[in-house]
Amino acid sequence: MLEIKRLSQADALKLIAGAEAKALEIDVPMCIAITDESGSLIAFSRMDGSKVLSISLSQDKAFSAAVSRRGTHEYNALCVPGSLTFGIHTAGGGRFTVVGGGLPVFDGEEVIGGIGCSSGTADQDRECAQSGIDHFQKIKEA
Repeated sequence: MLEIKRLSQADALKLIAGAEAKALEIDVPMCIAITDESGSLIAFSRMDGSKVLSISLSQDKAFSAAVSRRGTHEYNALCVPGSLTFGIHTAGGGRFTVVGGGLPVFDGEEVIGGIGCSSGTADQDRECAQSGIDHFQKIKEA
């Protein structure tokens, strides 16, 4: 029998709080999605002023990071013509994305979910996602 660690809704809201705080700090309203380890949505926040396209893109980023167990920015660098990874962006019914801003959420070595942020540049999105994870880890360790 498998034992699977999974983010709770309360955990997801902590991740969102950390990402939203960074978004406010950098003055870029975000769409923030949190998924479980299988890429299924747990929680979502759309800050006032965020981009409409970012609603689905943030969810796709969280999905991609959770199921691949790596940041979407890593696939962006690998998904080029001639690379064995090229074309992965067509996986998962088109939900898999290589746009930066999606990060896996770990508990030790185990992926327990994903966070996806969207509405800024890929670097701003990733910074907000990382801030969500940092906030979550800080609370968890306290």
